[in-house]
Amino acid sequence: MLVSLTVGKVDAGVAVLLTEDKRLIEFPSILLPPDISSGSIVDITVSHNFDSEAATQKAFSALQSEIYTTFGTQAPAAPVLRCRNATQTSVVLEWDPIQLAAAELRSLSLYRNGSKAGNIPRPHEQQSTKISGLAVDQEYVFHLVLKTSAGTYTSEKLHVHTHKMTDLSGITVTPGIMPASLRESLETAVQRIGAKLVDTVRIDTTHFVCMEGRGQAWEKAVELNIPVVRPEWVEGCEREGRLVGVRGYYLNADPRMRQFGQVQQQQHDDRPSSQASSQRTVPIQQQAQHHPQQPSESRPSRSSPQRPSVEPAPSEASDEPKATTNGTHAEPTSTPNTPAPSLPPKDTPPTATATEAPSDSSDSSEDPDEDDEEEDETHENGDATPRATANATAAPVAKKAPVRDEPTPRAETTETGEGFSEVSL
Repeated sequence: MLVSLTVGKVDAGVAVLLTEDKRLIEFPSILLPPDISSGSIVDITVSHNFDSEAATQKAFSALQSEIYTTFGTQAPAAPVLRCRNATQTSVVLEWDPIQLAAAELRSLSLYRNGSKAGNIPRPHEQQSTKISGLAVDQEYVFHLVLKTSAGTYTSEKLHVHTHKMTDLSGITVTPGIMPASLRESLETAVQRIGAKLVDTVRIDTTHFVCMEGRGQAWEKAVELNIPVVRPEWVEGCEREGRLVGVRGYYLNADPRMRQFGQVQQQQHDDRPSSQASSQRTVPIQQQAQHHPQQPSESRPSRSSPQRPSVEPAPSEASDEPKATTNGTHAEPTSTPNTPAPSLPPKDTPPTATATEAPSDSSDSSEDPDEDDEEEDETHENGDATPRATANATAAPVAKKAPVRDEPTPRAETTETGEGFSEVSL
């Protein structure tokens, strides 16, 4: 199609063309011949380019298909949650990398028994978490909730049951620095109790066993707050048949802090009887200390196959005069081979004897060897004072002496009103 147009005005960028019916058309001046000026007539041929149109339509359709495939067929996927390891008081959970498609991430949250336990930090990088502080032999239900710009997606509920104290299958041990022979015995002991042994410290490592606190593995265990114990801890679990505490098995712990179930129970059962026996014994000893045996008027004589036992002689008391209630002195008498007479007459007032014969008698009866030594010393020194025999059962009766003018020593008597008198020296 050929069209003739008249140039009306030419500017730097746009030229004004006039049709035959005087219509104005703005046309790019760069497409016109260079020598065109106002009043020039130009012929423009217009045709339909079908090939270019088909190619353009094809490219546009491919672009639409790509957009639909990318944003229309793929959507964020719900997270898949599973249990990696479970112990008596902890659970390790893990999940697959989250699929967001073209959506944007809002949050990833963990729920326990229907309640929110917390948000997962760095969901694109972290695919596991450890939950501690659980109850022994208890069932828990966990699930994840993924929130995106395209919607909210929830994982399937996961039921996890914590182990009993006798179930050691959840224990994961990582060995540290120790002799080769000890490591072999440790591997054998771990297999016997049904636990697992891993070479590196992981999130599911429950105990780090070593003999020295050094090395990269030890530093990582301390950073993750994993208990660092000695190999004897595994032996303690095997011996007790259950999970034992780690307090007595730390590297710097006192071995006396290790408590074993059966031994501790036996000590606990034996403790009340021993305490009761000690409580029954101590009062008797205290009673014997606070209440010494009182000397009796007549004490049985002690006999020995080598030498006869003797009682102290009243020689010490015979050197001093005895005071009576009347303030008089009595002459000492000794009858070692004759028994003491019967009770004094009724009209005789009671006598107050200021001798230490009973105490000497008790001392001599308590220590017969001392009496023998005194007897030997008496015979060596030539002491003519006779000793009292075992047949003497009462002190000799003092005779009345003439009254003296000296006021001292005097014994005062006080009437009590019922026929008895109280004597005070």
